[in-house]
Amino acid sequence: MINIIRTNSENKDFRELVKQLDADLAIRDGSEHTFYAQFNKVDMIKHVVVAYDNKTAVGCGAIKELTPTSMEVKRMYTSPESRGKGVASTLLNELEKWASELGNKKCLLETGKKQPEAIALYLKSGYKIVPNYGQYAGVKNSVCFEKTL
Repeated sequence: MINIIRTNSENKDFRELVKQLDADLAIRDGSEHTFYAQFNKVDMIKHVVVAYDNKTAVGCGAIKELTPTSMEVKRMYTSPESRGKGVASTLLNELEKWASELGNKKCLLETGKKQPEAIALYLKSGYKIVPNYGQYAGVKNSVCFEKTL
């Protein structure tokens, strides 16, 4: 059974999962990894969720304030052996719930075009593709999404 906890970026399981995520993204992004990595620091993130299967951390995600009424979904990851079991959907639902509880009206996010499984998750979860925002404007391998809460 999957159990989700709310925590922050000091959580050791979150930090370990992010290391795995970064290793995966370094391969997928190739020469563009350094560009993306600068926007994915995990210091001082107040709103983090970690998924556990029994007592093993199998997935994570976070939200950070983007505007006074919107949160940006960051650092979504599910370990390879736990994919296809609904972990990512459960994490995303919890992040959206938390964002709403904090008074936000929408969630935005960016993912890479080289992450088709992430794109499928966001489309399945009701996110709509929007023009690339902020630092991702004009970046051809980025795709940005938005969902009204």
